[in-house]
Amino acid sequence: MVKLVALLGLVFILFDSCKIKQATIQPIQEMITESVYASGVIKSKSQYQVYSTVNGLIEEVLIGEGDLVKKGDPIIRLTNKTAIFNTELAKIAADYSSVNLNTEKLDQLKINIDLTETKMQQDAALLARQRNLWSQQIGTHNDLEQRELAYKNSVNNYEAAKLRYVELKKQIVFQEKQSKKSLQLSSSIAGDFNIKSETEGRVYNIFKKKGEMVTTQSPVALIGSTNIFTIELQVDEYDITRLKLGQKILVSMDSYKDTIFEAIVDKIIPMMNERTKSFTVEAVFVKQPPALYPNLTCEANIVIQQKDKALLIPRNYLLPGDYVLIQGNEKRKVTTGLKDYQKVEITSGLTVTDVLLKPVNEL
Repeated sequence: MVKLVALLGLVFILFDSCKIKQATIQPIQEMITESVYASGVIKSKSQYQVYSTVNGLIEEVLIGEGDLVKKGDPIIRLTNKTAIFNTELAKIAADYSSVNLNTEKLDQLKINIDLTETKMQQDAALLARQRNLWSQQIGTHNDLEQRELAYKNSVNNYEAAKLRYVELKKQIVFQEKQSKKSLQLSSSIAGDFNIKSETEGRVYNIFKKKGEMVTTQSPVALIGSTNIFTIELQVDEYDITRLKLGQKILVSMDSYKDTIFEAIVDKIIPMMNERTKSFTVEAVFVKQPPALYPNLTCEANIVIQQKDKALLIPRNYLLPGDYVLIQGNEKRKVTTGLKDYQKVEITSGLTVTDVLLKPVNEL
């Protein structure tokens, strides 16, 4: 009998302890923010990877990681003996083909033009004299024909001399232009062996060392802005339609623990990454942290909606089908609104005076 009483007492104690564990709360009014989670990295503005336009062996690395560069500054020099040799040959050809070095040939043709012109004038005078004699019945018709033939030959020779001069001048000018273009091309190819920066900024990484081989397929350096940084976020495809430009973002980083930074959506890249099923979203800081570096990781909540005075309950007090358990074990249907990771807004069905029981499965 004593054992039975003790057992009943234990049952009552356990029943009472369960009743004690079933917590109660009342809805509260406060601000709620609905947001979309995203992860990402920090990137320097205008950050880009430097590639070589030619293959070659690194002769010298001209800058170091952390150095500042300007647009056009050389970063790496590749071995380019063949390119230098070809440039020198192109320069010799350009000098040889210049108009200034071919003036003697043109002067000779000018002299030839003067000589043929003088000969033409002499033959013209002789022809006129022969025609005058023939009009006086002096001389023969054959003499007149010989003078006319000589004059025609002189005219042809004069015209031919002028034509040769014009053609030679055209040829020399063409060769000069052609050789200059060849020199420019050779100089450009030689210049490609000096890998240069395409923008002003800081060198964040050098991927190659002296003596290593460089190809056009692999980057040699990473360069970006020195003091302006952006945020590159990855957003799930299920959430991308809820995003708009200008939305506020709350950003946290391991580098600044317990500090939340504000940013805004600046660009939404309209192409999904098929492998990760996510979209890339770019954001800018409202107030940038004092020190940042490329590829710092971050987490972000992109604010979709926000309400200052919302009637809220914990999400684990909401039963399936949008029901809540009221004191007295009454199940009541409610209408929900905004949600975050911990709370849910109740737009109808509850007041601040209602007392809610925590569902048993949450005990």
